Amino acid sequence: MTDDNVKPVRIKGLAWDIAADIYFPPGFDETQKYPVIISAHPTGSCKEQTSGTVYGTALARQGFVVVAFDASFQGASGGEPRFTEDPGFRVGDFSYVIDHLVTQPYVDENRIGVLGICGGGGYAVNATMTERRIKALGTVAAANVGRLMREGFVDYDPVAALEAIGAQRTAEARGADGVVNDLLPASPEAAEEAGLTEIDLCEATDYYKTGRGGAPNGATSFRFSRQAALANWDAFDRAEVLLTQPLCIVIGDRPGGFGSYRAGFEIYGRAASEEKELVVVEGASHYDLYDRPGPVEEALSHLVPFYGKHL
Repeated sequence: MTDDNVKPVRIKGLAWDIAADIYFPPGFDETQKYPVIISAHPTGSCKEQTSGTVYGTALARQGFVVVAFDASFQGASGGEPRFTEDPGFRVGDFSYVIDHLVTQPYVDENRIGVLGICGGGGYAVNATMTERRIKALGTVAAANVGRLMREGFVDYDPVAALEAIGAQRTAEARGADGVVNDLLPASPEAAEEAGLTEIDLCEATDYYKTGRGGAPNGATSFRFSRQAALANWDAFDRAEVLLTQPLCIVIGDRPGGFGSYRAGFEIYGRAASEEKELVVVEGASHYDLYDRPGPVEEALSHLVPFYGKHL
Protein backbone atom coordinates (compact mmCIF):
# COMPACT_ATOMS: atom_id res chain seq x y z
CA MET A 1 0.00 0.00 0.00
CA THR A 2 1.30 3.48 -0.79
CA ASP A 3 1.69 6.27 1.75
CA ASP A 4 -1.49 7.96 0.58
CA ASN A 5 -3.54 4.80 1.11
CA VAL A 6 -3.95 4.03 -2.59
CA LYS A 7 -3.05 0.56 -3.79
CA PRO A 8 -2.78 -0.33 -7.51
CA VAL A 9 -4.05 -3.81 -8.36
CA ARG A 10 -4.53 -6.03 -11.40
CA ILE A 11 -7.92 -7.75 -11.55
CA LYS A 12 -8.53 -10.85 -13.66
CA GLY A 13 -10.98 -10.09 -16.46
CA LEU A 14 -12.26 -12.12 -19.38
CA ALA A 15 -8.89 -12.73 -21.03
CA TRP A 16 -6.82 -9.82 -19.72
CA ASP A 17 -6.29 -7.85 -16.53
CA ILE A 18 -8.30 -4.84 -15.44
CA ALA A 19 -6.18 -2.13 -13.82
CA ALA A 20 -7.60 -0.54 -10.69
CA ASP A 21 -6.62 1.71 -7.81
CA ILE A 22 -8.05 0.90 -4.39
CA TYR A 23 -8.53 3.87 -2.10
CA PHE A 24 -8.53 2.95 1.59
CA PRO A 25 -10.07 5.03 4.40
CA PRO A 26 -7.97 6.57 7.17
CA GLY A 27 -7.02 4.04 9.81
CA PHE A 28 -7.81 1.14 7.48
CA ASP A 29 -7.64 -2.24 9.21
CA GLU A 30 -7.64 -5.21 6.84
CA THR A 31 -9.05 -7.46 9.59
CA GLN A 32 -12.28 -5.45 9.56
CA LYS A 33 -15.16 -5.50 7.04
CA TYR A 34 -15.83 -2.35 5.00
CA PRO A 35 -18.48 -1.11 2.59
CA VAL A 36 -17.04 -0.73 -0.92
CA ILE A 37 -17.86 1.65 -3.77
CA ILE A 38 -16.77 0.86 -7.34
CA SER A 39 -16.07 4.10 -9.23
CA ALA A 40 -16.44 4.04 -13.03
CA HIS A 41 -14.73 6.66 -15.17
CA PRO A 42 -16.28 8.74 -17.97
CA THR A 43 -16.04 7.83 -21.63
CA GLY A 44 -12.50 8.48 -22.85
CA SER A 45 -11.25 8.99 -19.31
CA CYS A 46 -9.20 6.88 -16.90
CA LYS A 47 -9.06 6.01 -13.22
CA GLU A 48 -6.51 8.75 -12.45
CA GLN A 49 -9.05 11.45 -13.30
CA THR A 50 -12.37 12.32 -11.66
CA SER A 51 -13.48 8.78 -10.79
CA GLY A 52 -10.37 8.13 -8.72
CA THR A 53 -8.50 11.22 -7.62
CA VAL A 54 -11.62 13.30 -6.97
CA TYR A 55 -14.51 11.03 -5.95
CA GLY A 56 -12.40 8.04 -4.95
CA THR A 57 -10.29 10.12 -2.59
CA ALA A 58 -13.29 11.96 -1.12
CA LEU A 59 -15.38 8.85 -0.49
CA ALA A 60 -12.46 6.99 1.05
CA ARG A 61 -12.05 9.82 3.54
CA GLN A 62 -15.64 9.16 4.58
CA GLY A 63 -14.91 5.55 5.55
CA PHE A 64 -15.52 3.66 2.31
CA VAL A 65 -13.10 1.49 0.39
CA VAL A 66 -13.27 2.78 -3.20
CA VAL A 67 -12.13 0.91 -6.32
CA ALA A 68 -11.54 3.11 -9.38
CA PHE A 69 -10.85 0.96 -12.43
CA ASP A 70 -9.90 1.43 -16.07
CA ALA A 71 -12.31 0.03 -18.62
CA SER A 72 -11.18 -2.92 -20.73
CA PHE A 73 -9.17 -1.79 -23.80
CA GLN A 74 -8.48 1.56 -22.14
CA GLY A 75 -6.11 3.17 -19.66
CA ALA A 76 -3.77 0.65 -18.04
CA SER A 77 -6.21 -2.26 -18.50
CA GLY A 78 -5.61 -4.98 -21.05
CA GLY A 79 -7.55 -5.81 -24.19
CA GLU A 80 -6.97 -5.36 -27.90
CA PRO A 81 -7.55 -3.42 -30.05
CA ARG A 82 -6.91 -0.39 -27.90
CA PHE A 83 -9.51 2.35 -27.44
CA THR A 84 -12.43 0.03 -28.05
CA GLU A 85 -15.61 1.45 -26.53
CA ASP A 86 -17.94 -1.55 -26.42
CA PRO A 87 -20.93 -1.46 -24.05
CA GLY A 88 -20.94 -5.20 -23.47
CA PHE A 89 -17.39 -5.17 -22.19
CA ARG A 90 -17.80 -1.95 -20.24
CA VAL A 91 -20.84 -3.32 -18.42
CA GLY A 92 -19.16 -6.68 -17.88
CA ASP A 93 -16.13 -5.05 -16.26
CA PHE A 94 -18.18 -4.31 -13.14
CA SER A 95 -18.77 -8.00 -12.50
CA TYR A 96 -15.07 -8.84 -12.80
CA VAL A 97 -14.25 -6.10 -10.31
CA ILE A 98 -16.86 -7.51 -7.92
CA ASP A 99 -15.48 -11.02 -8.41
CA HIS A 100 -12.17 -9.69 -7.14
CA LEU A 101 -13.70 -7.78 -4.26
CA VAL A 102 -15.60 -10.74 -2.82
CA THR A 103 -12.29 -12.58 -2.39
CA GLN A 104 -10.81 -9.82 -0.23
CA PRO A 105 -11.10 -10.32 3.55
CA TYR A 106 -11.84 -6.64 4.25
CA VAL A 107 -14.82 -6.43 1.86
CA ASP A 108 -18.38 -6.80 3.13
CA GLU A 109 -19.94 -8.52 0.14
CA ASN A 110 -23.39 -7.36 1.19
CA ARG A 111 -22.34 -3.70 1.08
CA ILE A 112 -21.04 -3.13 -2.44
CA GLY A 113 -22.13 0.02 -4.25
CA VAL A 114 -21.29 1.74 -7.51
CA LEU A 115 -20.62 5.31 -8.57
CA GLY A 116 -20.62 6.09 -12.29
CA ILE A 117 -19.57 9.39 -13.84
CA CYS A 118 -20.60 10.59 -17.33
CA GLY A 119 -20.45 7.57 -19.67
CA GLY A 120 -19.44 5.45 -16.69
CA GLY A 121 -22.76 6.46 -15.14
CA GLY A 122 -24.73 5.04 -18.03
CA TYR A 123 -22.73 1.82 -17.90
CA ALA A 124 -23.20 1.67 -14.13
CA VAL A 125 -26.98 1.99 -14.51
CA ASN A 126 -27.00 -0.85 -17.01
CA ALA A 127 -24.70 -3.06 -14.95
CA THR A 128 -26.74 -2.55 -11.77
CA MET A 129 -29.85 -3.94 -13.42
CA THR A 130 -28.39 -7.42 -13.78
CA GLU A 131 -25.52 -7.44 -11.26
CA ARG A 132 -27.51 -7.96 -8.09
CA ARG A 133 -24.41 -7.91 -5.93
CA ILE A 134 -24.59 -4.13 -6.37
CA LYS A 135 -26.71 -2.83 -3.49
CA ALA A 136 -26.76 0.94 -4.19
CA LEU A 137 -26.11 3.08 -7.27
CA GLY A 138 -24.97 6.67 -7.50
CA THR A 139 -24.38 8.62 -10.69
CA VAL A 140 -22.78 11.99 -11.41
CA ALA A 141 -23.59 13.63 -14.74
CA ALA A 142 -24.48 10.21 -16.16
CA ALA A 143 -24.57 10.01 -19.96
CA ASN A 144 -26.18 7.45 -22.25
CA VAL A 145 -23.40 6.85 -24.79
CA GLY A 146 -25.62 4.63 -26.90
CA ARG A 147 -28.01 7.51 -27.46
CA LEU A 148 -25.12 9.80 -28.32
CA MET A 149 -24.02 7.28 -30.95
CA ARG A 150 -27.43 7.61 -32.57
CA GLU A 151 -27.58 11.38 -32.19
CA GLY A 152 -24.88 13.98 -31.63
CA PHE A 153 -21.80 11.79 -32.14
CA VAL A 154 -22.94 10.91 -35.67
CA ASP A 155 -24.75 14.11 -36.75
CA TYR A 156 -28.07 12.33 -36.17
CA ASP A 157 -27.41 9.89 -39.04
CA PRO A 158 -26.56 6.56 -37.38
CA VAL A 159 -27.14 4.46 -40.48
CA ALA A 160 -24.57 6.41 -42.48
CA ALA A 161 -22.15 6.09 -39.56
CA LEU A 162 -22.70 2.34 -39.39
CA GLU A 163 -22.03 2.01 -43.12
CA ALA A 164 -18.75 3.89 -42.68
CA ILE A 165 -17.81 1.78 -39.66
CA GLY A 166 -18.44 -1.40 -41.64
CA ALA A 167 -16.29 -0.17 -44.52
CA GLN A 168 -13.47 0.72 -42.14
CA ARG A 169 -13.62 -2.67 -40.43
CA THR A 170 -13.38 -4.37 -43.84
CA ALA A 171 -10.38 -2.24 -44.70
CA GLU A 172 -8.66 -3.16 -41.43
CA ALA A 173 -9.38 -6.86 -41.99
CA ARG A 174 -7.52 -6.49 -45.29
CA GLY A 175 -4.52 -4.90 -43.65
CA ALA A 176 -5.30 -1.20 -43.46
CA ASP A 177 -4.29 0.83 -40.43
CA GLY A 178 -6.89 1.38 -37.74
CA VAL A 179 -8.52 4.75 -37.22
CA VAL A 180 -8.59 6.16 -33.71
CA ASN A 181 -10.51 9.41 -33.40
CA ASP A 182 -9.91 11.90 -30.62
CA LEU A 183 -13.32 13.07 -29.44
CA LEU A 184 -12.03 16.56 -28.61
CA PRO A 185 -9.94 19.40 -30.04
CA ALA A 186 -6.28 19.35 -29.09
CA SER A 187 -6.55 22.37 -26.79
CA PRO A 188 -8.94 25.10 -25.66
CA GLU A 189 -7.19 27.39 -28.14
CA ALA A 190 -7.88 24.93 -30.96
CA ALA A 191 -11.53 24.77 -29.91
CA GLU A 192 -11.75 28.56 -29.99
CA GLU A 193 -10.06 28.74 -33.40
CA ALA A 194 -12.57 26.20 -34.72
CA GLY A 195 -15.43 28.38 -33.49
CA LEU A 196 -16.78 25.79 -31.06
CA THR A 197 -19.25 27.13 -28.52
CA GLU A 198 -21.17 24.05 -27.29
CA ILE A 199 -20.74 24.02 -23.52
CA ASP A 200 -19.94 20.34 -22.96
CA LEU A 201 -17.49 20.13 -25.86
CA CYS A 202 -15.65 23.30 -24.80
CA GLU A 203 -15.56 22.39 -21.12
CA ALA A 204 -14.46 18.81 -21.88
CA THR A 205 -11.54 20.26 -23.82
CA ASP A 206 -10.69 22.53 -20.90
CA TYR A 207 -10.75 19.54 -18.55
CA TYR A 208 -8.99 16.85 -20.60
CA LYS A 209 -6.57 18.92 -22.68
CA THR A 210 -5.03 21.06 -19.95
CA GLY A 211 -3.31 20.55 -16.64
CA ARG A 212 -6.70 20.82 -14.96
CA GLY A 213 -7.63 17.19 -15.59
CA GLY A 214 -5.32 15.84 -18.26
CA ALA A 215 -3.70 12.45 -17.58
CA PRO A 216 -1.54 10.22 -19.79
CA ASN A 217 -4.19 7.49 -20.01
CA GLY A 218 -7.15 9.85 -20.40
CA ALA A 219 -6.97 9.60 -24.17
CA THR A 220 -10.52 10.79 -25.05
CA SER A 221 -10.33 8.44 -28.03
CA PHE A 222 -12.57 5.94 -29.84
CA ARG A 223 -11.46 3.26 -32.28
CA PHE A 224 -13.80 3.98 -35.16
CA SER A 225 -14.20 0.43 -36.46
CA ARG A 226 -15.45 -0.82 -33.07
CA GLN A 227 -18.20 1.72 -32.43
CA ALA A 228 -21.09 -0.12 -34.10
CA ALA A 229 -22.28 -1.93 -30.96
CA LEU A 230 -23.00 1.40 -29.26
CA ALA A 231 -25.51 2.43 -31.92
CA ASN A 232 -27.81 -0.46 -31.00
CA TRP A 233 -27.46 -0.12 -27.23
CA ASP A 234 -29.32 1.91 -24.64
CA ALA A 235 -28.03 2.35 -21.10
CA PHE A 236 -31.52 2.56 -19.62
CA ASP A 237 -33.27 -0.28 -21.45
CA ARG A 238 -35.57 -2.21 -19.06
CA ALA A 239 -34.88 0.09 -16.11
CA GLU A 240 -38.62 0.04 -15.38
CA VAL A 241 -38.34 -3.66 -14.58
CA LEU A 242 -34.77 -4.42 -13.53
CA LEU A 243 -33.40 -1.33 -11.81
CA THR A 244 -34.69 -1.73 -8.27
CA GLN A 245 -31.72 -0.85 -6.06
CA PRO A 246 -31.58 2.50 -4.21
CA LEU A 247 -30.52 5.26 -6.55
CA CYS A 248 -28.97 8.73 -6.18
CA ILE A 249 -28.64 10.78 -9.38
CA VAL A 250 -26.60 14.00 -9.46
CA ILE A 251 -26.75 16.42 -12.39
CA GLY A 252 -26.02 20.09 -12.99
CA ASP A 253 -28.72 22.51 -14.10
CA ARG A 254 -26.76 23.77 -17.13
CA PRO A 255 -27.64 21.36 -19.97
CA GLY A 256 -25.06 20.44 -22.61
CA GLY A 257 -24.67 18.33 -25.71
CA PHE A 258 -23.59 15.18 -23.88
CA GLY A 259 -27.07 14.92 -22.42
CA SER A 260 -26.53 14.32 -18.71
CA TYR A 261 -29.29 16.74 -17.71
CA ARG A 262 -31.80 14.93 -19.91
CA ALA A 263 -30.47 11.51 -18.87
CA GLY A 264 -30.74 12.31 -15.18
CA PHE A 265 -34.42 13.12 -15.36
CA GLU A 266 -35.04 10.13 -17.62
CA ILE A 267 -33.47 7.51 -15.41
CA TYR A 268 -35.08 9.02 -12.32
CA GLY A 269 -38.47 8.65 -13.96
CA ARG A 270 -37.89 5.22 -15.44
CA ALA A 271 -36.12 3.39 -12.60
CA ALA A 272 -38.21 0.89 -10.65
CA SER A 273 -36.25 1.80 -7.50
CA GLU A 274 -38.51 2.54 -4.56
CA GLU A 275 -35.83 4.73 -3.00
CA LYS A 276 -34.42 7.24 -5.46
CA GLU A 277 -33.21 10.82 -5.32
CA LEU A 278 -32.53 13.35 -8.07
CA VAL A 279 -30.08 16.08 -7.09
CA VAL A 280 -29.86 19.10 -9.41
CA VAL A 281 -26.81 21.22 -8.54
CA GLU A 282 -27.63 24.84 -9.19
CA GLY A 283 -25.32 26.67 -11.56
CA ALA A 284 -23.27 23.57 -12.38
CA SER A 285 -22.39 22.19 -15.79
CA HIS A 286 -21.51 18.61 -16.66
CA TYR A 287 -17.78 19.23 -16.21
CA ASP A 288 -18.12 21.38 -13.10
CA LEU A 289 -19.16 18.13 -11.41
CA TYR A 290 -15.85 16.50 -12.36
CA ASP A 291 -13.59 18.60 -10.17
CA ARG A 292 -14.87 22.07 -9.27
CA PRO A 293 -14.89 22.23 -5.46
CA GLY A 294 -18.36 23.73 -4.95
CA PRO A 295 -20.31 21.39 -7.27
CA VAL A 296 -18.31 18.34 -6.15
CA GLU A 297 -18.94 19.15 -2.50
CA GLU A 298 -22.65 19.52 -3.24
CA ALA A 299 -22.69 16.15 -5.00
CA LEU A 300 -20.86 14.49 -2.11
CA SER A 301 -23.19 16.04 0.44
CA HIS A 302 -25.89 13.81 -1.03
CA LEU A 303 -23.82 10.79 -2.11
CA VAL A 304 -22.07 10.22 1.24
CA PRO A 305 -25.27 9.91 3.32
CA PHE A 306 -26.88 7.93 0.51
CA TYR A 307 -24.14 5.29 0.57
CA GLY A 308 -24.01 5.48 4.35
CA LYS A 309 -27.67 4.54 4.53
CA HIS A 310 -27.73 1.82 1.89
CA LEU A 311 -24.35 0.13 2.28
